[in-house]
Amino acid sequence: MMKIYHNPRCTKSRQGVAFLEEAKVDFEIIKYLETPLKKEELKDILVKLNYTPIQLVRKTEAIWKENFKGKELSDEEIIEAMVSNPKLIERPIILKDNKAVVARPTEKISELL
Repeated sequence: MMKIYHNPRCTKSRQGVAFLEEAKVDFEIIKYLETPLKKEELKDILVKLNYTPIQLVRKTEAIWKENFKGKELSDEEIIEAMVSNPKLIERPIILKDNKAVVARPTEKISELL
């Protein structure tokens, strides 16, 4: 079963849910702002995405700009920032088995179908 890490207030995230519904695939919605990811879950997602932690950060978020931008941060510190501030995580993230994509653009979901 596929999973989508979803923020209902995000247009791209809503488009991701609609794409999965139209594709008629079974999927689980994880509202990661309500149920924040644990550090190990986030690390697992990074491996499936083949991303470094900084690649998954929403660098335009005020939290990032005010607290982290311009600082020398280790991967662990970036992961900790995302775990503590889930708004910093790029979205939507779609998982299927051992693969994942950040659905920007939405069509990237096709790589998992």
